[in-house]
Amino acid sequence: MESAETPPTMSREDISAPLIRKEVGAHGLSAAAEGELTGGESSPVEQVALTVPTGDDPSLPAVTFRTFVLGTLACSLLSFLNQFFWYRREPLSVTSVSAQIAVVPLGHLMAGVITKKVFFEGSRWQFTLNPGPFNVKEHVLITIFANSGASSVYAIHIITGVKIFYKKQMSFPVALVIVLTTQVLGFGWAGMFRQYLVEPAAMWWPQNLVQVSLFRALHEKEQRPKGGLTRNQFFLMAFICSFSYYVFPGYLFPMLTSISWICWLFPASVLAQQLGSGLHGLGIGAIGLDWSSISSYLGSPLASPWFATANIAVGFTLVVYVITPLAYWLNIYRSKTFPIFSDSLFTSLGQEYNITAIIDEHFHLDAEAYEREGPLYMCTFFSVYYGISFACLTATVVHVLLFHGKEIWLLSKSAFSEKKMDIHTKLMRRYKQVPEWWFTCILLVNISATIFTCQYFKDELQLPWWGVLLACALAIFFTLPVGVITATTNQTPALNVITEFIIGYLYPGYPVANILFKVYGYISMKQGITFLQDFKLGHYMKIPPRAMFMAQH
Repeated sequence: MESAETPPTMSREDISAPLIRKEVGAHGLSAAAEGELTGGESSPVEQVALTVPTGDDPSLPAVTFRTFVLGTLACSLLSFLNQFFWYRREPLSVTSVSAQIAVVPLGHLMAGVITKKVFFEGSRWQFTLNPGPFNVKEHVLITIFANSGASSVYAIHIITGVKIFYKKQMSFPVALVIVLTTQVLGFGWAGMFRQYLVEPAAMWWPQNLVQVSLFRALHEKEQRPKGGLTRNQFFLMAFICSFSYYVFPGYLFPMLTSISWICWLFPASVLAQQLGSGLHGLGIGAIGLDWSSISSYLGSPLASPWFATANIAVGFTLVVYVITPLAYWLNIYRSKTFPIFSDSLFTSLGQEYNITAIIDEHFHLDAEAYEREGPLYMCTFFSVYYGISFACLTATVVHVLLFHGKEIWLLSKSAFSEKKMDIHTKLMRRYKQVPEWWFTCILLVNISATIFTCQYFKDELQLPWWGVLLACALAIFFTLPVGVITATTNQTPALNVITEFIIGYLYPGYPVANILFKVYGYISMKQGITFLQDFKLGHYMKIPPRAMFMAQH
């Protein structure tokens, strides 16, 4: 598009620098902030250079009364909604983008009606509830507040799994400590890997660019181009169309969520159900018109780079339409005894396995009962999925070592030199940084609390102290390679398969210990990645690091 609108002899820097200056200046930045543009310098990553403004106004307040009120409200509401909707077959994810949009009128309303009186004026404790117009830095910090609670709490799986599958009850104090420690543990990893996954320009975090574009559309003032639309106008049109469209699959015609026309044509055919069903089969020919079906597991494809989306599409086609059908219809390992697609466990005869029959009154595996019931079996697709998960983790580590190993080694040997910084890192260096020991203290306290809880409630949790340390070691080992993949492709490989395999081998016969190890090993890494993504959003929008630290707690 650029080549069609501008002469080919002009570089992108020549074009974008005056435009960015004009937009930033229109937003009301000071002359000093305008000077920080340093002659059109921008990020070496093209997507970032075209999306993220290269200016900053340090005078804009980020931590205000509005930030606390709207941030807390958004965080609480998103946490409830996502946990509530997680139990759907196709989970509906309410992301922080929803809060990002919803708080704009509330922020402007608070700026208009709350008193501007300065309390304790003249003293070191003076403050005001209304520092002026609702600004973009407040908006960013509120969104980060919201994102801290936007994802469902993975540790709830322990509580629900114990209750549903094993017919047992976990006490409230133990459940609360597990939820809190798993949610905070990843913050320590995030602090340790900031210089590898936040400051380098190559770690550009595609998902953040969506939010940066939205922030600019909602806050920057621009003139409508002749025959075109402003960002705000385009956003409003897209928002209305999206809302209107979702009314059909979400409310009026829920059957549009998944249309399996092959199953409609041959309702009595087992083969047709295996091929065409979008819920219990391969989904060949199935059409889903519900956006939550498209984005529920891999995130929005609009935020991912094209090469990552294409890679997933090829992998999906091979696994679902080639490997799985071949393994099933060739009856490898008696595949035809079980459904082609199911997450249940089965007996050797294809009947659903009775898990409670092999668990004794102390919540341990009953070896004699297991011998009577026989070994567990899983369906073809589930087996292939497990194999792919192991291969994915190995590929992640090898890829990062081959393509980013040299860069990681150089960053480990020394801190950034001035010539290695992009414009955004230079601008962020003006703010007071968060000391490393803050993160270290949080990490050590959290690990200590986790070990104490597991030891004190050993009969209920079953996980020994060395299991906690091993889970943390796995999480810290994979945070960097998985973080690199997420920061460049918007896809996050998971540790949920490797963790349950390791503890099952080392400590067999303890189901709660297995689930707990899986949660501590997997979710602490995932939480760390989420915190790092928010760090990068604050980095792009020039939020003071200590304000970020406060918001994420």
